[in-house]
Amino acid sequence: MPEMYFYEPAKGHGLAHDPFHAIVGPRPIAWVGTQDERGVRNLAPYSFFTALNFNPPLIGFSSLGYKDTLRNIDQTREFTWNLVSRDLAEAMNQSSAMVGPEVDEFVLAGVTPAASRTISAPRVAESKVSFECKLAQIVRLHTSEGQAVDAWWVVGEVVAVHIDPSLVQNGSFDTAAANIVLRGGGPADYFSIGAEQLFKMPRPG
Repeated sequence: MPEMYFYEPAKGHGLAHDPFHAIVGPRPIAWVGTQDERGVRNLAPYSFFTALNFNPPLIGFSSLGYKDTLRNIDQTREFTWNLVSRDLAEAMNQSSAMVGPEVDEFVLAGVTPAASRTISAPRVAESKVSFECKLAQIVRLHTSEGQAVDAWWVVGEVVAVHIDPSLVQNGSFDTAAANIVLRGGGPADYFSIGAEQLFKMPRPG
């Protein structure tokens, strides 16, 4: 076997791009819709994101820095998650621009804010799936030595779900048909899921 490439993150990786982002991935994207207490809308993507629990359904994403999205969620205790399909990739990318809190990223990205049913935070009308979420926890992240990191883990309970009916086939959600976009490791790397990546593997026993 060849000798493994080894590095300690605290001492640097020695590569052109940090491999951590590429190894843990491709990563699903949390395209998060919020509004502040005055009703100013915000839309931003986060690639440190995952589902956490079935019942109740919980999702979580990490905000690197105390950004507008986190401030809005802290104020209002609600947000939406919006699925990024390939046709919305460019709009999602536009919404990642570093702009002031007065800027409406729905307008910046050229997407339509849609009213939610159970919360006040807006969702993306063009998204094929949206979750309406209520805040469960905000956790400041720490190192192994207990030092606070400039990152916050946000956990939301999914209280309502919107699904494009074309993505429901024989009672199941068709992941491949949703053409979901995932974040890769390079500075501009993304992936999508297609039917050619599907394989089935029943659990043993």
